[in-house]
Amino acid sequence: MSFSRKEDSQYQIKYDNIDEINYNGIDYSSKSSKELNTLFSDVLKTGVHGLCFSLYEDGQKPGDIISEEQVRRRIKIIAPYTKWVRSFSCTEGNEFIPLIAKEYGIKTLVGAWLGDDPEINEREIEGLIKLSNEGLVDIAAVGNEVMYRKELTEDELLEFIQRVKNAIPDSIPVGYVDAYYEFTIKPRITEACDLILTNCYPYWEGCNLEYSLGHMKQMYHQALHAGNGKKVIITETGWPSQGESYKDSHPSKENAIKYYINTQLWSQQDDIDIFYFSSFDESWKVGAEGEVGAYWGIWDKNEKLKY
Repeated sequence: MSFSRKEDSQYQIKYDNIDEINYNGIDYSSKSSKELNTLFSDVLKTGVHGLCFSLYEDGQKPGDIISEEQVRRRIKIIAPYTKWVRSFSCTEGNEFIPLIAKEYGIKTLVGAWLGDDPEINEREIEGLIKLSNEGLVDIAAVGNEVMYRKELTEDELLEFIQRVKNAIPDSIPVGYVDAYYEFTIKPRITEACDLILTNCYPYWEGCNLEYSLGHMKQMYHQALHAGNGKKVIITETGWPSQGESYKDSHPSKENAIKYYINTQLWSQQDDIDIFYFSSFDESWKVGAEGEVGAYWGIWDKNEKLKY
């Protein structure tokens, strides 16, 4: 999930020797709004590696039970544009996401949502194991940012990771999702993961759009260094199209388009696996993140393309 973390920049390591062409992405200074929209459309049509699935319609929120029909309708919308889909939970209708994604030939990164409620954790872990053993999971994610929220101890999380590993086929990689720096400061968790699943948000570090791609590359390389040879997947990144600014990060449709294009071109150029956050705007997130929380989607809350 996207939100500001005061620790983000505290643990950042600089990698100034990264030798990449167009480090900060395209020079947009000469492009008109019409040209930007055309470029966005062209890049979208080439397809993304992955999309984070937005489950909730306007008026819905986590805790509501979501129907299979609703999930199916939204999967159908995004199916032409993505190779992978990421889900965040294995209950309350989220379990339909990998099932329907597989019908459309889409690969799945399936997450168990862990927190400070033991009963919910048990349902989530059992749900992830069940979906994995049914052949519906390509990558299993045991928890999302639970270290940041301090809702479990490291030992508790490690026990869940090992439990899932012991219960599902060895062919399914198992990881844990968190901010890039967590894999630097929590080496036991990094070691337990088969691959590194990292969320990278230049926006929430107050980075100006002009330098945001380069900043995300720094985040990626820090996670790569921490992983010591393990594959790194960016499990969330995005830019809001509306809302309040955060330091030098400014939401707007134009900035969201530019960030999306830069992210996807880098993903294609350097073969970086990225799950873009997110597919649809979700109104419930206003409470958690302020106004900006409701505007991270490529499609709006009514399931219409925004750009």
